[in-house]
Order: sequence, then structure tokens, then C-alpha cells
Amino acid sequence: MRALISLSRSVPVADPGQRAESSGSRSSRVVCPPARLPALRGPCRSGQLKATSSFFRMPAALVENSQVICEVWASNLEEEMRKIREIVLSYSYIAMDTEFPGVVVRPIGEFRSSIDYQYQLLRCNVDLLKIIQLGLTFTNEKGEYPSGINTWQFNFKFNLTEDMYSQDSIDLLANSGLQFQKHEEEGIDTLHFAELLMTSGVVLCDNVKWLSFHSGYDFGYMVKLLTDSRLPEEEHEFFHILNLFFPSIYDVKYLMKSCKNLKGGLQEVADQLDLQRIGRQHQAGSDSLLTGMAFFRMKEKTTDGPRKCISVPLECFAVANTKQS
Repeated sequence: MRALISLSRSVPVADPGQRAESSGSRSSRVVCPPARLPALRGPCRSGQLKATSSFFRMPAALVENSQVICEVWASNLEEEMRKIREIVLSYSYIAMDTEFPGVVVRPIGEFRSSIDYQYQLLRCNVDLLKIIQLGLTFTNEKGEYPSGINTWQFNFKFNLTEDMYSQDSIDLLANSGLQFQKHEEEGIDTLHFAELLMTSGVVLCDNVKWLSFHSGYDFGYMVKLLTDSRLPEEEHEFFHILNLFFPSIYDVKYLMKSCKNLKGGLQEVADQLDLQRIGRQHQAGSDSLLTGMAFFRMKEKTTDGPRKCISVPLECFAVANTKQS
């Protein structure tokens, strides 16, 4: 028997048995039931088009935030997704980060293992909360970026009056520059975004490589968004769905085991690798860009190359109470 204990004083905890809430009123438009995923996955046009976009290696200290990171709201979502559909044909390494409203509940009861507890912690919080931001950065296999914009920061609907959150997390995000009033008024509907993402060539594609840091919650929110449903009760079911949407995942936190003396959160790792951030910490676009930089810098330093970590246990995603940045 499992139950939830609330950690948040901000908003009452909803019944965990209720269906996961999604923004907007189009709940009848199911994005993709998990049972249909195997038939949808494929190579996604891999090799059908030659890379035609120019590229550059980014001298971080010389590049302004607005030159490489595109802010996406409801008003420009479809236009920017059209661009991404073309970009991903040539730049199929995607660094990803999310911002979400913290951790508000803990599961209590009996658990088979610490891994089971960590997954139930992730599941109950992802089911109750909403994603706030998603950052996607596109590179090719050499770590080269498309010229101009290479990072998209998607800003989703979020209402501080109606939605659940941890006050500490919201304060941190507000101090990092998130505009919660604008999220409420101009934020992206998650169902509409998921519909566009499903046909973008970004997910369900064997040739796309995902780069992340400490990403249990990141991928939890992505699975919830794409399936428009609560996360599976069991960890192995979650990984099955995750592997269908995201066949190749490299988590930098896990790959740090291949590099001597690397430790800490994303910013600490970036400092140790002599990387300079573009944009502000704790914003999804900037964090995804820094994650991609860290991955390719670490790839240069390791002798055995990156290791695919989709097949290792949940701790490779460093699922913990909060995500270090």
C-alpha cells in the first residue's frame, strides 16, 4: 500500500488517482497512446537529405543570448516547429533540459528497493505537476551548430493561482528570469505542442541522439506530455515507453564516470570543462545549450567514447529530490 505525503504549502495536493492534468481544453485529441508507439517508430528520414545548412563552432564568450536561443510562445510555436523539422535532418544530436515546479509530494509505504522508491517519487510528482519550460539544442555528430538559432526555449502555460508548485522552486525560477505572468497569458498549450512534436522528426526516431543531464524528471515530463497520460506504475513500463520515444539517450551525469575528477551539477561540470554559459542558469534553453557543450567536450576527453545509458538502471538519470544545475 502506497500513499503520498505533501511537502508543499503552496497548493493543496490533488488526488493522485485522478487523470494527469494537461493545459488547454482539447483533451479528446489524444496525442499518442503508448500501445501505438512501436508502429510509429522508424528511421525518420535518416539519410534521405544531405546536410545543406551551414554550421559553426560556437565561441560562447562572443555570442549573445538572442543570437542563438529562440524564445517560443503560443504565437510563434508553429513557425518555429517548421524550422525544427528542417534542422533535425542535418543536426540530429539534441540536448534537452526542462524546468518544472519542483517536488511537492513524497510516496510513503513499502517499496521493493531504493530504485522503486525513486521512480515512485518521480511518478507521483510528474503526474501532479506541469512542465514550465523545455529547451532543445541541435548539433551534428561533430558538435557543430547550425548557423544562427540553434536552441529553442519553449514556454508553456502555467498559472500560479491554479497550478501546483513548490514555492522554493518558483522563487528560484522567477529569480532566474522566468516570466510567470507571460506564461499564464501567452504560454504554449501542451497538447498542441505534443501534436506538433510527434510529426517533427524529433521523437520516435532511431537516428536522433538525445543529450541530457540528470534527466529523470526531464524525460518523465516528456513522456507525460507526449502520451497525455499519467506515467506507468512500474519503472520497467516507463523505460519501455521512454525507449520508444527516445531510442538513444546519453546522460552527461552518468557519462561523468568516464572522466576523472568531474563532479557536481551542470554548472560545476561546465566550469571544470572551461565552458562558458550563454543565457541564464535555470532557464531550459541555456541549460540545454550548456549540456550539449559539456557532452562534446567530455567526448573529446574520453577514450571509450560516449556510452548509451538507456539500458542501465534508473539511477543513471540521477533521479533525486531536485535536479542540480
